[in-house]
Amino acid sequence: MGGLKESLSVFFNNRWLVFVAALWIETCAGIGYLFGSISPIIKKALNYNQKEVALLGVAKDLGDSVGFLAGTLSDVLPLWATLLVGAIQNFLGYGWVWLILTGRAPALPLWAMCLLIFLGTNGETYLNTATLVSCVQNFPKSRGPVVGILKGFAGLSGAILTQIYAVVNSPDHASLIFMVAVGPAIVVTSLMFFIRQVGANKQINASECSSSFSFIYTICLILAAYLMGVMLLQDLVHVSQTMIKVFTVILFILIIIPIVVPVYLSLRSSQESAEEPLLSEPQAKDTGKSKEDNDNILFSEIEDEKPKDVDLLPASERQKRITHLQAKLAHAAAEGAVRIKRRRGPRRGEDFTLTQALIKADFWLIFFSLLFGSGSGLTVIDNLGQMSESLGYDNEQVFVSMISIWNFLGRVGGGYFSEIVVREYAYPRHVAMGVAQVTMAFGHFFFAMGWPGAMHIGTLLVGLGYGAHWAIVPAAASELFGLRNFGALYNFLTLANPGGSLVLSGVIASSIYDIEAEKQAQERRYTLTAGESIKCEGAVCFFLTSLIMCALCIIASGLSAILVYRTKSVYANLYGKSLR
Repeated sequence: MGGLKESLSVFFNNRWLVFVAALWIETCAGIGYLFGSISPIIKKALNYNQKEVALLGVAKDLGDSVGFLAGTLSDVLPLWATLLVGAIQNFLGYGWVWLILTGRAPALPLWAMCLLIFLGTNGETYLNTATLVSCVQNFPKSRGPVVGILKGFAGLSGAILTQIYAVVNSPDHASLIFMVAVGPAIVVTSLMFFIRQVGANKQINASECSSSFSFIYTICLILAAYLMGVMLLQDLVHVSQTMIKVFTVILFILIIIPIVVPVYLSLRSSQESAEEPLLSEPQAKDTGKSKEDNDNILFSEIEDEKPKDVDLLPASERQKRITHLQAKLAHAAAEGAVRIKRRRGPRRGEDFTLTQALIKADFWLIFFSLLFGSGSGLTVIDNLGQMSESLGYDNEQVFVSMISIWNFLGRVGGGYFSEIVVREYAYPRHVAMGVAQVTMAFGHFFFAMGWPGAMHIGTLLVGLGYGAHWAIVPAAASELFGLRNFGALYNFLTLANPGGSLVLSGVIASSIYDIEAEKQAQERRYTLTAGESIKCEGAVCFFLTSLIMCALCIIASGLSAILVYRTKSVYANLYGKSLR
């Protein structure tokens, strides 16, 4: 009985259990990516034009990004409370929208609908903040993979929820909004007590950590490939409702499989602890802790004292010089010959407050690079329904699912490859960001041209590039500005998302769309009937908008290149020791 109790205790206090629970919450924390499927329903039911739909999209983007309160709550309240607040907001916001669309509640003016969409989507910020904060703190040495996989599952949630909705098979399209309101609330309330910070000491070693991440990466790729195959099959041929249910059951199995990692590691840990004698573990822990503290204390002193030409040396020689200087400083500090200096502010790589980060050029380079890059990607996601309709496609949910899958792979791949960049080469993570933004530029160009297959290629390139932003930026921000105030820093940077879509979608894309639609209506002398919304047909609807976004992505890649140049020495100090 005692052994079973000990095994359960190890299991429930395993950081991998927290990570898996966070993955499951993230599968319903990206409901904003379903807006491309929801917006045509709202547009038709409430007789909105594209400008009004775009304003709802901007309200959704603001709700998905304004997370100051979520960041504050995650610092002062238990993380489960943060999750509960998010679930309640999501339920109230989208639940009320569903009541309006089904006639169970009176219609509201546009500003009130924007407020409801903002409230419902703002619940995502609480879910994302709680899961990210807990897992980044639990895995401080694996930030790239952790952020990439978590944000990847959030990006994939659109495809997952679309497949689940296919089982419902309801003739009432508003039932999709009902599922968006109720689904996250059920999942979050079931798992919220698992999301917490778990002590990282007495956890698995580096090789086991690598193999565990590799296993989860494999499941991620299988899941994405499976969803893509199922989606294409259901779009190209008629699939019976029974087969759709079978496909969905297999989907749930794939999502549940990662629980194997904490179960296996907990059983192994229990066996090892039963076999090993009690050694002087506290003493070893204290020794390790003091060494780590000394390293952290002396990091800024090394920055002050090291010669300027050290960063130009080969990695192995640079590390020797830094290690020698660190030893001299440690000895001098112990003898009282050197007094650790107190500066006015931290250096990059140390813990910043939001106020301290706001006066740093690197922070604003990240912000504007994110604004131009992710803002253009979000504009595509918000207008995907209208873009596919304008090019003659009837089922916009196919492209919503496709961009969700590519978004997922971009996040997983962005976290994986950016981690290789910093671990293997000690080079700034934003190298991968620049590559992602150039990839997005090509995607926008395909959308502008409107060639055959442009929607498929465009969603692929834009989805991959957009997803990579949300794996790279949080990890890079935590490396340059620290983990202590990560919630506030992350939620400020996410404001770049609605900032970009506010201009690109709310002003530029919607205005050009309505102008072109009016031109076509006048040329054809077409008169709208009561309850019919204005439509634009052809590549011209988004031609100019896509070219503008293509140019902005190129500018964003230039900003990323500047950031790489400015932070090379920081990453060399943080990760240079891993080079041999």
